Amino acid sequence: MLLKKKFFLKNNSKSARKIILDSCGLIDGRIVELVSAGFTPSQIVIPQFILKELQLLADGNDSHKRARARFGLDVAKRLQTINTAEVTINRQDFYGLRATDDKLVELAKKISADLYTTDYNLNKVANVEGVRVLNVNELALSLRPLVLPGESIKVKIVQKGSGRGQGVGYLDDGTMVVVDNAIKLIGKTVEVQVDRYHQTESGKMLFATTNSVPHQKNR
Repeated sequence: MLLKKKFFLKNNSKSARKIILDSCGLIDGRIVELVSAGFTPSQIVIPQFILKELQLLADGNDSHKRARARFGLDVAKRLQTINTAEVTINRQDFYGLRATDDKLVELAKKISADLYTTDYNLNKVANVEGVRVLNVNELALSLRPLVLPGESIKVKIVQKGSGRGQGVGYLDDGTMVVVDNAIKLIGKTVEVQVDRYHQTESGKMLFATTNSVPHQKNR
C-alpha cells in the first residue's frame, strides 16, 4: 500500500541539497543507516511513481519480487521515522516519458536534486544528463580496507602493544597494526600476515602475526 504519512520540507531554500530515491535504492535498504548516521542530505524525496512501481511488484505473482518490493516500501516508512530526515512524497509525473529512469532524471533536473540508486544503467544515464548520482555500492567499495585478512604486508614495529608480547606499527594512512610476538622487533621492518580487521569509532585496526624475520634494520 502507498504511504499515507509524509513530512514536508521545513527548509525551502533552493540551494539546500536533496536526494531522490529510486526503487533499487529503497529495496537495497542501506539508505536507512546512511540517513541515520547523517551521511546524506536531510531532504529526501520519494517519487510517487516509484511507490506505485513497488506497490505493483508487491501485489504481483513473483514471490521474490513481491518480498523485495514490500521490503522497499517498509524502508520508505522507516525513513519517515528518522528525526533528522525530512521526507516528502513527490507527486509529479511525466506522462510524456515511459521509462522510470527517464522520469527520475527529469525530476532530478527539475528540483535540482541528486539521485540515490544502486542501478548501474541509471547511474550511467544520469551522469550523461549531468545529474549527480549517489551509489552506495561505489561508497562501500571506496571504504573497503586496503588490506584484507590473509594478505601480507611490511610494517615497521615502533612500540610495544597492550597485549603480552605484542608490537605495534602503522601503515602510511595511519592504520594501526598490532603484531603478535613482535615486541623484540621494535625498530625493525618485518613482513606480517594480516589475521583480522577491526573497525572502531576512532579508526581501523589490523591484527597480524609475523615469522620474526626482520626485513630492514632501523638506521
